[in-house]
Amino acid sequence: MIKPNGNIEHMNYHQFIKTKERNIQPSGFSDDVSGYGLFDFQEHLTSWALEQGKSAIFADCGLGKTPMQLVWADRIARKFGKVLIVSPLAVSDQTVREAKKFGIDGVKRSKNGDTYRITVTNYERLHYFSPDEFSGIVCDESSILKNYAGKTRQAITDFMQKIPYRLLCTATPAPNDYMELGTSCEALSIMRRVEMLAMYFIHNSGSTQAWDLKGHAADVFWRFMALWSRAMRKPSDLGFDDGDFILPELKHNLITVKSKPLHGDLFPVEALTLNDQRAERRSTLDDRCKAVADIANSNDDSFLAWCSLNAESDCLTKYINGAVSVSGSDSDDEKERKMMEFSDGTIRCLVTKPKISGFGLNWQHCNQMSFFPSHSHEQYYQAVRRCWRFGQENDVTVNIVTSEGEIAVLENMRRKEVAANAMFDSIIKHMTNAIKNIDNTYKPNRKMEIPAWLNV
Repeated sequence: MIKPNGNIEHMNYHQFIKTKERNIQPSGFSDDVSGYGLFDFQEHLTSWALEQGKSAIFADCGLGKTPMQLVWADRIARKFGKVLIVSPLAVSDQTVREAKKFGIDGVKRSKNGDTYRITVTNYERLHYFSPDEFSGIVCDESSILKNYAGKTRQAITDFMQKIPYRLLCTATPAPNDYMELGTSCEALSIMRRVEMLAMYFIHNSGSTQAWDLKGHAADVFWRFMALWSRAMRKPSDLGFDDGDFILPELKHNLITVKSKPLHGDLFPVEALTLNDQRAERRSTLDDRCKAVADIANSNDDSFLAWCSLNAESDCLTKYINGAVSVSGSDSDDEKERKMMEFSDGTIRCLVTKPKISGFGLNWQHCNQMSFFPSHSHEQYYQAVRRCWRFGQENDVTVNIVTSEGEIAVLENMRRKEVAANAMFDSIIKHMTNAIKNIDNTYKPNRKMEIPAWLNV
């Protein structure tokens, strides 16, 4: 290696590789987060996030990301000034209620750009605010960023760049969506997304959106991730006692309705192509919705009916007693009102789509739901976790309603679920090992007296 003064410095291969690794220095401060009533692992993560200055917490549903981000925001506000919390639709009011529960003052919701000590708003209203007014920002359910169009996502990222203290909070990211990790990385000014992908990944030629981790880069990548993020599915992943954070049983009830012959066929056949699967879904729509209604109408308990098509939403609302649907054509205020009324029990049965209500909402009061299979494991996962989360006191039943012709869709969803669970375990394992390697780095802090004979 040639130094600036022209001298040549010799190094071995491992030293050379070390020079290529990113060295991300913390930009935050140490602070006391006791006294808020957080669990031990929550205090640990919140303190770490404050010390980092810019960080991401990937914690599974129900582990208390909201109280952690509120305490983080409170400490930043005490020291530097106003903080903005940005969350999905209908989660804002939920965040304000949580603040009162944990005794954090000055937390108010804003829809029009008014700012407070800690301002809570949703992503759709971010354009009303100026980043110059805030010392800190929290992006709640930050994985939702990938659902926005490129221009909107970039606008949110650009907004964050001007704020010194930043925190991203979301459930464990989609296991094969490394572009999502790149978006988080760029939002925190750690590294540009395209740079991260080029450094650690190779493009999968079979898909325009797929990236595979380079084999030789795996350990280095997870060490890089551990410099600015923490991932966990349960407290024991970070060395803490799981305590009450043990989920109740998740039960699956599979209901298969009979298929009808599609146009040109004498008998029903398995729908293998996307076009055939869409046709199959339309032809069995009424029977599938009636099957869901039979379950939902069998008692007066809260019920959550997930769907993907507007026609499914209309049909479910028609057949289920007292059902209310949340549709894309509703105004933001109308969507929020309906979701809040389901939360407080005013609405018994809510019909909605994962892309509308699948992020951030706490619906532990409900333990019965229905789901029509799709090819998106993440939509299924997020939908189920609205109810099956820490704090749920009852076993949760997911009624999966499909048709004979949609078996391929169901099998694909199950395959992705198995792969996702395996990858989640891998993420936690790699992240835990990377954290240990970082924490075990030798940092001399005492002066050593060298024997005189060594100085000869």
